[in-house]
Amino acid sequence: MAKPTGFLEFEREAAGERPLTERIHDWEPIHLHLPEERLNQQAARCMDCGIPFCHKGTILNGMTSGCPLNNLIPEWNDLVYRGLWREAYERLARTNNFPEFTGLVCPAPCEAACTLGIHDPAVTIKNIEIAIIERAFEEGWVLLNTPASRTGKTVAIIGSGPAGLAAADELNKAGHSVTVYERADRIGGLLMYGIPNMKLGKDVVQRRIDLLAEAGIQFVTNCEVGRDVTAVQLQNQFDAIVLCTGATQPNNLPVPGRELNGIHFAMEFLQGNTKRLLDGELEGEIGDRRLEISNGANNLQSPINQSPILASGKDVIVIGGGDTGTDCVATALRHGCDSLVQFEIMDQPPVHRAADNPWPQWPRVYKMDYGQEEATAVFGEDPREYAVMTKRFIGDEQGNLQAVETVNVRWLPAENGERPQLEEIPDTEQTWAAQLVLLALGFRGPENGLLQQFGVATDPQRTNIVTENSSYATNVPGVFAAGDARRGQSLVVWAIQEGRGVGTAVDAYLMSE
Repeated sequence: MAKPTGFLEFEREAAGERPLTERIHDWEPIHLHLPEERLNQQAARCMDCGIPFCHKGTILNGMTSGCPLNNLIPEWNDLVYRGLWREAYERLARTNNFPEFTGLVCPAPCEAACTLGIHDPAVTIKNIEIAIIERAFEEGWVLLNTPASRTGKTVAIIGSGPAGLAAADELNKAGHSVTVYERADRIGGLLMYGIPNMKLGKDVVQRRIDLLAEAGIQFVTNCEVGRDVTAVQLQNQFDAIVLCTGATQPNNLPVPGRELNGIHFAMEFLQGNTKRLLDGELEGEIGDRRLEISNGANNLQSPINQSPILASGKDVIVIGGGDTGTDCVATALRHGCDSLVQFEIMDQPPVHRAADNPWPQWPRVYKMDYGQEEATAVFGEDPREYAVMTKRFIGDEQGNLQAVETVNVRWLPAENGERPQLEEIPDTEQTWAAQLVLLALGFRGPENGLLQQFGVATDPQRTNIVTENSSYATNVPGVFAAGDARRGQSLVVWAIQEGRGVGTAVDAYLMSE
């Protein structure tokens, strides 16, 4: 283990973030990093448990607990404590294709399952993970995963998010010739366009994409499979096809006034903002790190929203919580909105774990993410309003949004095994000024058109792709699925795990072993 008494000697010290009043004026990453000596101390807190829960991902009470990638966390904590950084990187790289992504954007279910967390603050696993991979890049330890020989087999991967990239990496390492199709003008999927730059720098994403391309993976951008190239064409050209399209159908809010101008899905807002930033059209542009379009038919129209959705000078309401809602809050602040409110239909979580939410479940407790912290710094209070339901949108004669009408609600206890029921509270109606509403209500599943072309079976409830016998193979021979398109909206770490899993399944299919 690391240091037998480390968890008794050292307090948890997280790396922290840039000052609130500084970072809201730019699009630069907010994360800070600890020096090596203090990282050694943080790694020393790892207890090397007899049965470590941190590296076994599972779903408990509807939430992820532990690492879905089965990262060898106690092992690389021990190595960091002893100053053996290269060996720590080698352990980390065995299970995680992209630690730089999970080390920045993963909510760290590993820490939620840390045994030390039963009675003390958990080990700073996420901080140590990002420190290991950044040290590896600085020292030149991250090498190309180029195979010694090629098998002659070809694979098409549709979608370049974390699942698609992980699948491409695994299959390329196995010697297959891999082509990744992306309908946007840049590779990366939600890593590039779905997560704002301040949470995940796009140079970090491009750094990994460049390595994958150098290792032999072919990337085709501005190409929407199903429109620019058909399913039949790909099936005739490739030995196997992997669908990693993500769960991109947003949940709508069909209340009166939904058709008014000024109401947008969250991803329209976030994707359009990131594209403008990368194209150098926003203040605080990335400058020398601006990412150029390097592959694909660049004369095609990108599906990313071309018309800017601006929050500057507006009263903004974000409907829905979660990571996407937080990202909308942080982005609207950087635009310079006049006011900002975030509605959540659920009750405010307790400050401490409830009796029905024990360790090692994910702690359902009140906390402020980076966006809410920034909003509090600007406007003086947490922007979230809990147990609020939107009743209707109100507009002017020109069809422009002017206000949102809400009512407070309460949740009635579940009976006979059914779900809790929602009840409106009389005389709690309220009208909120708003010229911009962002819907961050989660996602239903993948878009149907492409799936129909391939003829793959889907789940009737959420349109997720159905795979056979809990594998990654669809009902169509040679066509596989992974990531959010298969399991539904989830975490980046689950997407990487799915990409690794489908890579193994496709390799076995191609090589008959």
